[in-house]
Amino acid sequence: FWDFLILFFCLPVVIFNEITKKRLLGDVSCRIVPFMEVSSLGVTTFSLCALGIDRFHAATSPQASARPIEQCQSIIAKLAVIWVGSMTLSVPEILLWQLAQDTSPVSGMVTEYCTMKPSSNLPESVYSLVLTYQNARMWWYFGCYFCLPILFTVSCQLVTRRISGTEKKTECRGTKHSQCESHLNCTIIGLTIIYGLCTTPENVCNIVVAYMSPDMSKQTLDLLNLINQFFLFFKCSVTPILLLCLCRPLGQAFMDCCCCCCEGCSPDTASSEGSADSKLKTEMSSSIFFDKPRESPPPLLGLGTPC
Repeated sequence: FWDFLILFFCLPVVIFNEITKKRLLGDVSCRIVPFMEVSSLGVTTFSLCALGIDRFHAATSPQASARPIEQCQSIIAKLAVIWVGSMTLSVPEILLWQLAQDTSPVSGMVTEYCTMKPSSNLPESVYSLVLTYQNARMWWYFGCYFCLPILFTVSCQLVTRRISGTEKKTECRGTKHSQCESHLNCTIIGLTIIYGLCTTPENVCNIVVAYMSPDMSKQTLDLLNLINQFFLFFKCSVTPILLLCLCRPLGQAFMDCCCCCCEGCSPDTASSEGSADSKLKTEMSSSIFFDKPRESPPPLLGLGTPC
């Protein structure tokens, strides 16, 4: 859902700015777009960490095959912690960026762009905190939004495989369950690889720009920033598709939902399937206690239990 928000709001703003050299929504977009992009990195980072912990618990559970389904309230609580934490860590981006204008020496046209410069109207304490964040932003990006999810996922996968190999839990689990666990592990690894490949150019550019920015022109810096943003848009586009392809239950549920919405759930098909299911349930319920289905209702017995 957050990837959809990035593509729905941030991508049109960036494309409009590149075509017209005007900033859509002005100063508001200069603050909201970086906030949403950094929040997207935080949501992905903490989601991968949460999925790694879930896979570790699944591997170390004594009765993993009989593991109960997690309640909806618990899942919503975890998602709320991930989203609120990511947006809280991204609040400095709102105070760091502002709209600026520049006149082209060749065409004389006024262009609008976003610059990383805290406003002088901020309170002194807040202004100092934003400056500290700006100075540490590069290494904060690299440590929290790049190293943390990759190292965390790799560590959880190695520990999970080690525990599964030493305790030989695959013997006590069913084949279907082991295949499901393998699909889930592959899904997490695939999401981590895509995330690492798409965020590597941005971290490399941040480090290069931090030490070589005086020798670079503004056009070069704008081009690097644009490339980094489109890598983020590529990640937001590929991640849902990869998730639906690798996670087969989720992909099948998504396809069933799409087919139901597109075809309108034909009543004839639904009624025929419903009658077939009801007939199958009737036969199964009658064959649980009797060898043959009964054609007439049984006589009432005076003795016996409700079972």
